[in-house]
Amino acid sequence: MNSSPRSSSSASSHPLAGYGWDEGWEAEFAPYAEQGLLPGRVVRVDRGQCDVVVADGVLRADTAFVTPHDPLRVVCTGDWVAVEPDGNPRYVRTCLPRRTAFVRSTSSKRSEGQILAANVDHAIVAVSLAAELDLARVERFLALAWESGAQPLVVLTKADLVPDPATLAHLVQDVETTAPGVPVLAVSAEQGQGLDVLAATVLGGTAVLLGQSGAGKSTLANALLGTDVMDVQAIRDVDGKGRHTTTTRNLLALPGGGVLIDTPGLRGVGLWDAGSGVDQTFAEIAELAEGCRFHDCAHESEPGCAVLAAIDSGALRERRLESYRKLLRENQRIVAKTDARVRAELRKEFKRRGAIGKAAMEAKRGGLR
Repeated sequence: MNSSPRSSSSASSHPLAGYGWDEGWEAEFAPYAEQGLLPGRVVRVDRGQCDVVVADGVLRADTAFVTPHDPLRVVCTGDWVAVEPDGNPRYVRTCLPRRTAFVRSTSSKRSEGQILAANVDHAIVAVSLAAELDLARVERFLALAWESGAQPLVVLTKADLVPDPATLAHLVQDVETTAPGVPVLAVSAEQGQGLDVLAATVLGGTAVLLGQSGAGKSTLANALLGTDVMDVQAIRDVDGKGRHTTTTRNLLALPGGGVLIDTPGLRGVGLWDAGSGVDQTFAEIAELAEGCRFHDCAHESEPGCAVLAAIDSGALRERRLESYRKLLRENQRIVAKTDARVRAELRKEFKRRGAIGKAAMEAKRGGLR
């Protein structure tokens, strides 16, 4: 977006610049400024109300005017909003269009999406080294992160529990193979290892912390904030998991500039219309697929399949392909629940596979006879 030096200067000197305010948001907000409304960023949402940081502090506002039926359009931590300058209660009058949004599917049978954070630049996937690495879960988080529009970053926490440098390097390499194009950083909040690199990476932007309970998110947040803002609880020795320390999504200002959104531990990480995110997570498979003989190759048993050839040669791990297929199927099921065209395509594909299986069985029976 083109802007004059004057507008750029006014945005950078704005009291909310430390929370991500820039000339782009200033231009988006201009019509509401003319109405006398105040710009602010949502730092916490709680049952129809939210805390909003504005130029002169934090205020409590009601979201009754901007509560739509679509769960993906409700006010969320990280949103930029227009707030009434006075009143009791004050009301949020509108949300500015989001640049990015981190969305997962809910565990309900209604197939609704749930937005976890908005306007995020960096998605930090925290993975604890206190337990065995679950690479499939890392891939799931990465698919959602790529789909959101944010830049993913995998942080292996509690690196001090792996004292052998060679073992730690091997674990980092495993995750790097699982996360092509994604930085992977081993950190120890207890010893300060890797924290300077992480802080420099998220400097000046908005970062969201994601991961399971017990992944060390709150400890990591405290280390980045330079103070014990988030409560920390001990994890279970038996499986390395912990209880939910963080129960709400909170947006916190970082001392070096930028903000951090800490989220509750996520037990379920369901995909929500994340087709492009899955493709980016498995970028090497998409690249190999360009060499397949058939453009609609399913990488199962087709002749001339470059993906299967890569598995045979050892260039691609079979686990990666299985994980890719699983996430694709899951995403298709989610999309099919709201898209009739996708449902029809899935039914057609099921019939095709059924016909192939039936033909194979008949050929087998004929051979036996």
